[in-house]
Amino acid sequence: MFLTLANIILPVFLIIAVGAFYSYQFKPDIRWVNKLNMDVFIPALIFSVLSSSDFQLINYLHLALGVVVVVLGSGLILWPLVKPLKVSAKTFLPPMMFNNTGNMGIPLLVLAFGEAALPAAVTIFITVTLLHFTLGLYILDRRTRLSSLFKIPIVLASLVGLVFSYFNFHLPSSLALPVEMLGQVSIPLMLFALGVRLLDVDLSDMRLGMVGAIACPVSGILLAYLVAPLLTLPDQQWGILLVFAAMPPAVLNFMLAEQYQQEPQRVASIVLAGNFASLVFIPLALWLALF
Repeated sequence: MFLTLANIILPVFLIIAVGAFYSYQFKPDIRWVNKLNMDVFIPALIFSVLSSSDFQLINYLHLALGVVVVVLGSGLILWPLVKPLKVSAKTFLPPMMFNNTGNMGIPLLVLAFGEAALPAAVTIFITVTLLHFTLGLYILDRRTRLSSLFKIPIVLASLVGLVFSYFNFHLPSSLALPVEMLGQVSIPLMLFALGVRLLDVDLSDMRLGMVGAIACPVSGILLAYLVAPLLTLPDQQWGILLVFAAMPPAVLNFMLAEQYQQEPQRVASIVLAGNFASLVFIPLALWLALF
């Protein structure tokens, strides 16, 4: 059991560590790499998975519903902590709701459950991304327009991929192969970029960071167990939902807080502490899901 967990977790954290070490040594400007990943490689991965003959959306609807419950439920049940922590809801709740489903989630789920889990992992990523760029942005700024969602390459790739899936369209192999190859770049690059990005944040607010690091996975796991009896999930999808629920806050929360000037340093403390705490919570979730 220990060896199995180590084989799943170590590759993920080793690539993150390589990114962190490289960033410490050379201080690279990772912004253009992140933009390239968000605009090209991740959309290619999403489209490749959704447009493949193996993907059937109906098989993942209950999983997507479970993800929605975990995201929204985490915000609701942790809202009462805002007042005693003396923190703004705009600062605290988004990191509690929106887990790291990209940089860490997709690679970890594929390593844990095999390549067959990639469509489920992409379904989770799309669901969380849509919620983050709609509800998440609305929490930060109520003037956010829904129309801006359709300017995001990940969203466009998701919509086009779903159209291909629904109508059973297929690209010729001469086009499908390069799209698939571009998508394969995204998974290790997400982990490497996460390691680089983590060195840009600090733990200036240790108390808030520690509370968030525990509250995020605990609330997610609790909600996953509460919603499970209401969903008819296959065993593998239930395990995937449980591991997703234990993921730490996404680094994107810090990037958006910085963009909207919503106490980015406090959000950074939550994100960094949460990623350190994932060394405990992710193995626990994997043990619950796999054994």
